[in-house]
Amino acid sequence: MKQNLVITIGRQFGSGGREVGKRLAELFGIDYFDKELINEAAKESGLSPEFFEKADEKAPRSLRNFFTVVWTPFGSSFGSDGSLNNETIFKYQSDVIINITNTKPCVIVGRCADYILRNCPSCVSVFIHAPLKNRIDRIISRSGEDMTPEEAAELAEKKNKMRQNYYNFFTDKEWGAAASYDLSIDSSILGCEGTALFVKDFIEKKFNGKI
Repeated sequence: MKQNLVITIGRQFGSGGREVGKRLAELFGIDYFDKELINEAAKESGLSPEFFEKADEKAPRSLRNFFTVVWTPFGSSFGSDGSLNNETIFKYQSDVIINITNTKPCVIVGRCADYILRNCPSCVSVFIHAPLKNRIDRIISRSGEDMTPEEAAELAEKKNKMRQNYYNFFTDKEWGAAASYDLSIDSSILGCEGTALFVKDFIEKKFNGKI
């Protein structure tokens, strides 16, 4: 079963979801993908990673006028105004996610991976959240610059709104709703390490110790 295991991580900004995902990859001895998916999608499409970076976890409404290109060899992939069709970007990234999970076990953070892999029986979807106070503290501690709690809260709200719009646009589920995932957990209760261990135990029990 381990050779087919895929763990998808949805997360609130500042909840430590990325850290939990990385730790899970270490605990299971499998690959970890987050921003790496952007480069893989760019290679697959032949486009610059910049296209995917600007589109990363943003719903089409947020992308208006972001992309301007001169050469348009992809036909319907581009709109009449020369803008890159966001559904095309999503498809490239979806194809990369499917291709990766067909060849190796891994942890994938964000990018609607749980929905893209909804028919994969060995996929476990997890959502990491935390109270605003904890998220503010984490955002400030990792910012590397002076940031007020108000600025951190504003940033968290902005990022989460973008992720929510992106997820809700491309899936038939609701971002952050417990019913959308196999497991939803508050990382502030056990901390990132304890949360990763808890999720590992959950996954092993889900598959009856066959991981």
